[in-house]
Amino acid sequence: MPRENLNDLQAFVHVAREGSFTKAAAQLGVSQSALSHAMRGLEERLGVRLLTRTTRSVATTEAGARLLETLAPRLAEIEDELAALAEYRERPQAPSASTPPATPPNTWPGPGWRRCCSSTRT
Repeated sequence: MPRENLNDLQAFVHVAREGSFTKAAAQLGVSQSALSHAMRGLEERLGVRLLTRTTRSVATTEAGARLLETLAPRLAEIEDELAALAEYRERPQAPSASTPPATPPNTWPGPGWRRCCSSTRT
């Protein structure tokens, strides 16, 4: 799934919870217009209307409510897991056993390589 779709899904959760493009846009640090366009694009890609818009409010449709109910906890789990990774930034990393040691470029593939493979045979 393209990254923009994940961003749009996260934005959808904000809009649906706030019931307002203006409030959700302020939380996300984007313009209300950009958020509205993103939601319209998401609805077009999914082929279903997720939000009912009026001049004063935004509400989820039946499909939008279903998506919100299943999506919001999963996105929260992802955010929590990413936050938990902070503990790895704060402790020294041991080298991975699966990572091969770096070979200096001037010695690869080995000192005898030029002599062995670069001569032409007659």
